[in-house]
Amino acid sequence: MLGRMAEPVHGRPAAPTETTISSANWDSRDLTSENHANVLFVDVDMTEAGGVGAAFTDCTFRGVRFNASSHTDAAFLNCTFVRCGFFDAEFSGCKLVGSQFDSCTYDLLKVDGGDWSFTGLQGADLSRAAFKDVRMREADLAGARCAGASFRGVDLSGSSLRGADFSGCDLRGSDISGIDPFTAELARAVIDPFQAVVLARALGLDVRD
Repeated sequence: MLGRMAEPVHGRPAAPTETTISSANWDSRDLTSENHANVLFVDVDMTEAGGVGAAFTDCTFRGVRFNASSHTDAAFLNCTFVRCGFFDAEFSGCKLVGSQFDSCTYDLLKVDGGDWSFTGLQGADLSRAAFKDVRMREADLAGARCAGASFRGVDLSGSSLRGADFSGCDLRGSDISGIDPFTAELARAVIDPFQAVVLARALGLDVRD
């Protein structure tokens, strides 16, 4: 199906797709070194799929189940995810630059390393997700629900964090210079001493030795 457009996500149109894969069973599929571009995946079961070095470019995933899948050094560049499930999925050293997420579920999602810059996760419920040593520069996390989540060593510089809920979230080692303590919820969040100084200055306090 040539030139099919998926629905916009957060006002941004998804990349046009040229082929469609619908209702396929990719359960436990080895995705190692597979390369897909401009593909629309609809209701595809990728449960426990995984591999090393897979590449998806300008693809749209609608209703795809990534549950318990494991991806290493994979790339999902400028992709769109709509109503997808990421229960217990793992992404290690993966690039998801420019990808957009809408109405997805992320329970027990684990992200270790990689580049998630410019991703759109507005309003996402990440309360049971864990991000470690991930680059998330200029990501959109406005209104994201991250209470109780873990963001350890995450580069959030330039990210949109307005209205995000980080209460009880482990933020140690992350760049939180973009968090406005007047608009984000930070009650009981776990931070390190350096971050405490950053937040104190954001509150207009004069920090001295």
